[in-house]
Amino acid sequence: MVVQWTQADDEMAKQSENVLTRLNEHSFEAYWVGGCVRDEILGRAVDDMDITTSASPEQVMALFDDCIPTGLQHGTVTVRSGGYYFEVTTFRTESEYKDNRRPAAVQFVQDIKEDLERRDFTMNALAMDVKGAIVDPFGGQVDIKQELVRCVGLAVERFGEDALRMLRCVRFASVFNFRIAYNTWKGLVDQRELLRHIAMERVRTEMVKMMAGPHPLKGLELLFRSRALEYVKAPVDSSRFNKDLLTGLQHLAGEHVLLRWSCVLLAGGYNREEADKLLRLWTFSNEQRVRITGVLQMEQLVTDFVEQCEDDQGLRENWIVSVLHCGAQAANDWLLLQEQLPKQWREGSEQTHDRLVKVQTLAADWSRSMPVHAIKELEITGEQVLQLVERKGGPWLGQLMKHLLRETAIGNIKNQYETLSAEVKRVAANDQA
Repeated sequence: MVVQWTQADDEMAKQSENVLTRLNEHSFEAYWVGGCVRDEILGRAVDDMDITTSASPEQVMALFDDCIPTGLQHGTVTVRSGGYYFEVTTFRTESEYKDNRRPAAVQFVQDIKEDLERRDFTMNALAMDVKGAIVDPFGGQVDIKQELVRCVGLAVERFGEDALRMLRCVRFASVFNFRIAYNTWKGLVDQRELLRHIAMERVRTEMVKMMAGPHPLKGLELLFRSRALEYVKAPVDSSRFNKDLLTGLQHLAGEHVLLRWSCVLLAGGYNREEADKLLRLWTFSNEQRVRITGVLQMEQLVTDFVEQCEDDQGLRENWIVSVLHCGAQAANDWLLLQEQLPKQWREGSEQTHDRLVKVQTLAADWSRSMPVHAIKELEITGEQVLQLVERKGGPWLGQLMKHLLRETAIGNIKNQYETLSAEVKRVAANDQA
């Protein structure tokens, strides 16, 4: 290989070079373009390698046996080489945009610089040929060196073409820990109302990438300052957030990165119901919503019972009941989140705070002491209960099974058929009395 990629998989780099070389051999210009060139310069992992060429989509398809016409109207053909897939797009310019998000039409051109001119930011308007020569008509390499996110040309035009670029701007500044150039920032603030045209699914995708990055707090600060999220279809008021609660956000990493959303919603004073409604509008999956909002539900239950319980036994029992209600995952997530929050951020008396500290200290042990977490783990079934009391089923049965679960989880009765059946008979006798 002529170009020695340091951040790309060796075989992927070799196969992509084969595509470029074949295009060159047939007298077409061809370049790696955009994010792969940028990430190689930045020393970040290169996950995919896009290619741009002077060849038309039809000419590309004539040259490669294994290809998919993924977006012919936009000039894109996906070429498969050695098991790797590469998007090969014809040099193009874009005409007037519809709905501030997509071009009405594209025009194929023969000049790589015209193609780069349509791209969003200077760091993405970079192309590299097989010999390693970089085409950089807008100073992208200098901006990368100066750690600057800057629009190609006029920010008002780039953001007007696709309003999502405003959130991409914030995401790049956050993930790369870059500054935003003055005119680009001014264009963002001036054009932010155009975000109302963008589907929430696209908004969520950008936000999820930003929140999963190494500097989520920086991204949130930029969003708060610009108030950009107040203009999306499912708006969020920047003024409602207690920013002190976000200082430990980046420590919720790896498998716990989804809890960053729980932390943000907690900082915004959202309860479980309000958060669930917002996350639905933001098109989060059911699984993600349950995990994110479970923490908020646990927060509501814990803050309620620590105000009322004065003894350790009461705290333990209420914790276990809360775990049964919200699930072990939500309880563990809540405990994990407490480690990243400032001390005494909640309003309340000194005694309430002391009880909260006690819960945070002992709750993991209380959870481990639970012999059961679900009705199906009980050594008695609903059918057996019906036989014991000789009654027809009804809402009372569900209540009784929950009672057995609670008493067993707390440790008041053992999870044995004889003990559970004796409790069933005792409750039934009391009901009839």
